[in-house]
Formats: sequence, C-alpha cells, structure tokens
Amino acid sequence: MGKLQEFDITFSHNKVVYSPGETISGTLRIITANSLQYKAIKVNCVGSCGISSKMNDTSWMLEEQYVSSMLSVADKGTLPPGEHSFPFQFLIPTHAPTSFEGPFGKVVYRIRAVIDTPRFSKDYKSQKPFYLLKVMNLNELPDIEQPSCAVTTKKFTYFLVKTGTLMLKARSDLRGYTPGQIIKLSTEIHNKSGKDTGYVLASLIQKVTYKTKRPLFDFRTIAEVEGAGVKAGKHAEWKEQIIVPPLPQSVLVGCSLIDIEYFIQVSLKSPETVVTLPIYIGNIAVNLTPTRPPPPTPLQHGAVMPAMPSLSPGPVVPSAPPAEEDEDEVQGAGALSSEEIPTKSHSQQDPSGHAIAMSPGAFIHAPAQAHPQGQQGQSAESSAPLFCVSTGATIPFFTDGNATPVPTTCPLILPPEYSSWEYPHEPPPTYEESCSSTNSSFNTSMT
Repeated sequence: MGKLQEFDITFSHNKVVYSPGETISGTLRIITANSLQYKAIKVNCVGSCGISSKMNDTSWMLEEQYVSSMLSVADKGTLPPGEHSFPFQFLIPTHAPTSFEGPFGKVVYRIRAVIDTPRFSKDYKSQKPFYLLKVMNLNELPDIEQPSCAVTTKKFTYFLVKTGTLMLKARSDLRGYTPGQIIKLSTEIHNKSGKDTGYVLASLIQKVTYKTKRPLFDFRTIAEVEGAGVKAGKHAEWKEQIIVPPLPQSVLVGCSLIDIEYFIQVSLKSPETVVTLPIYIGNIAVNLTPTRPPPPTPLQHGAVMPAMPSLSPGPVVPSAPPAEEDEDEVQGAGALSSEEIPTKSHSQQDPSGHAIAMSPGAFIHAPAQAHPQGQQGQSAESSAPLFCVSTGATIPFFTDGNATPVPTTCPLILPPEYSSWEYPHEPPPTYEESCSSTNSSFNTSMT
C-alpha cells in the first residue's frame, strides 16, 4: 500500500447483519508509515440490486439503488505517521430489501472508504460488505396455517388398446415454514388401471425470477424424496417429511428486479403426472397456538400437562408413519385395496452422506427479536450471519480484513442439485393451474 500500512473498516461490536431502519456504525482505521497528504477522506454506504442475462456477469443490464450515503470524515490535510481512527455512522432505509446473491443478479450492501490524494498521487480505497435481513413474519400472510392441497387425474393408454385412470393428490400440513422446520407431506395415489405406476417423487424447489426484458427463471431442486410405485388396481398412501435447509426468504420485499418462490412438486414417472403445492419460506414461524384453549382435562394431583412436541433437533430420517386421516377423507378409493408406499431414497444429505441434523433454533426468529444480532458486544463468531445470502446455502464464512475466516453458527448445507438453466424455461404450473387444468378434474364419486 505504499505509505499506508493499514487501511481497514471495522463495524461496531463486529456486527455484520443489520435490519432496515437500523443504524450501522463503525470505524475507519488508518496506519501510515510516513506523512500522507490528502484532499479528503470519505466513507460511503451503498446498497443496490443488479441483474444480467449472463451467469455471474457483473455488467448489469438493469440496476436499482436502495442506499447511497457519503460522509466526509476529514477534509484536506496531512496524516502524520502513526495510527488514525475516524468513526462513521449511517442510517439504513426502511425500504431496503434483504441481501441476496444468485447467478444472474444480487442485492448487495457495503461500506466503502477512499483517501482522495493530490493530483498524480495514488488514491487509496477499501470496502467491506454487510448483510441486510428484512424479517418476514409468516403470520402476516393470509391462511398460512392452512394445508396446501392439489389434486389431478390422468387418463392414459397402455398396451396400445387399454385405458386407465390415475388420481394423484398431495397435501402439506402448512403453507409456510422457516429453515429448520419440517414439511409434513401426505400423498394419495389411486391407480385404477391394470398397469403399475413408476416411482413417486416429492421435491422442494426454488424458483428465482430475474426480471430482465426477457425474464430468466432459475430453478433449483433443494431436496428430493423418492417413493416406490403403486401396483395395478391399488390405492396407496405415502407420508413423508422434508426438513427445510437454510434458504433465502420468499419474496424480496422492496426489490422489483428479483422474485423468489418455493413450491413442493409431487410427480409420478409413469404415467407422467404432477401436482404443485406453493409454499412460503420466512423468518418467523407460523404460530399454531389455538386462540381458544381446549377444555381442561382432569389431572391427578401433582400431574403436569404434557409439553407440546418439539421440531426435533436430531437428524430427520425419511419415514412412512401410519395414516392420520380418517377413512372419510380418502376420496375415490372405492373398493381398491389400500397400501403404504415405502420410501426408497432421500437426497437431503450433507456431503459425507449422513442425514442432516439442524437445530430449528439456529434459524427461527422469536417474535421479540428484531434481528439475529440482538445482543451487543458479542464475539465475531456469535455475531456471524444467521441467514442465507446465496441461493440454497448459508454464508459459510465471514472474514474481517486479513484475519482467519470465522465460521458462522450455521452449518454450510448445499442442496443436492445446484445447477441452473438459462431461458427459455417454462415455469411450473401454479396451484390454480394444477387444479383447473382440463386434465385435472377430481371426481369425488370415483368408484
């Protein structure tokens, strides 16, 4: 750096994750070996979104800015040899969206510092990123505690002359989840034909839309569960669960260039049949506490009411638990024999091949918390980001200058398939399309 021995930006309390409307403060630290003349020393707070039609291209086609503030911490003078500190402080706008990084665009925030030197001298620059988390409270979405359901029927021909009918019905227990929670999925298949079906596949899929002149759709399969097929003439049920890994929240509120959606897709390989369940990923979990307490149950003296079941912090192993619905809910089963579909494979594993074990408390915001770093003066490790900034993975490390990288408190979890498709790529059917398609009529009087 020539005359500069150190030119670094540090944030107060080593905090790197902020919320909209918060104040970000820190110190610009400069150590010089010799006297250094300057015209001005400036610190900027900038935040913007840029998107492109080319993967990992920083020449943005479209861009929008959320914050651009400049503070002059020193005007024209000379820095004598030694250490110098200049404090700074900026207010983050309330409309700024959550940080995000994807292959075709990103929402990024950073603090930049520059020493503007006299003519013909070298200017000195430094910058440091920070991350923004605009908490998404799932309880503010309508009917979020209701199941997400979809059903379709398929008429098909096999052996050239024979025809058969198949009904595929899927349901999730909620319409919104937070990272670390479990999606409970129920699937019914009525195979009213003389041909066995192919395997059944349930996938948690992320769809990111980059709103260029010709929109780009980036799809990622976050987790997959595969079940066996259904025998000819059988009615079968399949109950599975998918743990939600660290993921960016649905809908980047405040950003008009990038949109994030999630859905569960349940499909059969043969005959090709698919239903789609739209869901939301947020930061504050759905409150399932009943508004009216149930009537008290008589207890023996000194007995304690049993605690509500926890969202297990242990490993999630695919299973096919006993059916929970009443027989009346099994529509169209008729006289078909009923069976349970065994699970064949579960792709939600870490690179070592072991099932992922995550603590929901590491990702879920309590309603009383305004942001992950609610405590001041924490260590660098405890103040590491607790949310996902890149598509499908947590922030693995945060480095402060040239220091050793400090791992975050969340494990790095990558989805099993981390590939992208360039346009044109048709989006999957919506929930409404899945229900209103000409092929998707469900007759409750099927026999």
